[in-house]
Amino acid sequence: MTTQCGFVALIGEPNAGKSTLLNRMVGAKISIVTHKVQTTRTRIRGVALEGEAQIVFIDTPGLFRPRRRLDRAMVTAAWGGAADADVVVLLIEAHRGLTDGVQAILDALPERAAGHKVALAINKIDRVKAEVLLDLTTRLNAAYPFAATFMISAEKGYGVGDLKTWLAAQMPEGPWHYPEDQIADLPLRMIAAEITREKLTLRLHQELPYQLTVETETWEERKDGSVRIDQVIYVTREGHRGITLGPKGATIKSVGQAAREEISQFLGRKAHLFLQVKVRANWQEESERYTEMGLDFKDGN
Repeated sequence: MTTQCGFVALIGEPNAGKSTLLNRMVGAKISIVTHKVQTTRTRIRGVALEGEAQIVFIDTPGLFRPRRRLDRAMVTAAWGGAADADVVVLLIEAHRGLTDGVQAILDALPERAAGHKVALAINKIDRVKAEVLLDLTTRLNAAYPFAATFMISAEKGYGVGDLKTWLAAQMPEGPWHYPEDQIADLPLRMIAAEITREKLTLRLHQELPYQLTVETETWEERKDGSVRIDQVIYVTREGHRGITLGPKGATIKSVGQAAREEISQFLGRKAHLFLQVKVRANWQEESERYTEMGLDFKDGN
């Protein structure tokens, strides 16, 4: 029987629902999902199967106007993901419509996605009326010659099956890149760090949206089958360290418990998680931090 395998890049504005769609397609939570914008920093590859086709999804950082080195590295990574893919899916929020950011992406597509099939996926369709959706679809397809258009709700699953079936049909013939039971090619230590960062982002709300990063320092397999994970949370100021720790350490304890439970569930075995918070004023200018996040430090120039 002939197998197919290829790469699909999910692109769009920050918070358009790319990570939610990736997790829905793969059938497991591998990408950070919060109500915050720009939470995905690395090009996370999720692996999904549809019939005889293996679809390798690249969940890129959101495309936005970059201001800092980290921003620029993220945007470069996002367009790099599109260039590496067999098919590109542009995800747009139905209720936000044709924003300036979406228009900027549409303007860049002829050059950035040259030679690639590009599909349009309008997400969160349950938030708008049918006539608004129809008008938006018409305008977007007039702006760019999309290979196909899908109306979906990544959160609720509406239309996702149709998109997945179409993508599978576009994958080139060839052997699968990953074993049947593998759902991501991120190292486990990076997935664990992303889980902790998600819990911090959810807990701290607006206080530290961009001023921290999480790294897994050690990963120790234990004889009883469990794993010990030591992570460092880097913040830029002493005041941020206090916020992250919380009164009498309550915040970091709560974050650690939530992260430990999700990491254990993801691994299917017990995880012992130990967190430290360290101040590194210029971590956003250190190449090592970018390497840990899977970004290229030079892309931030």
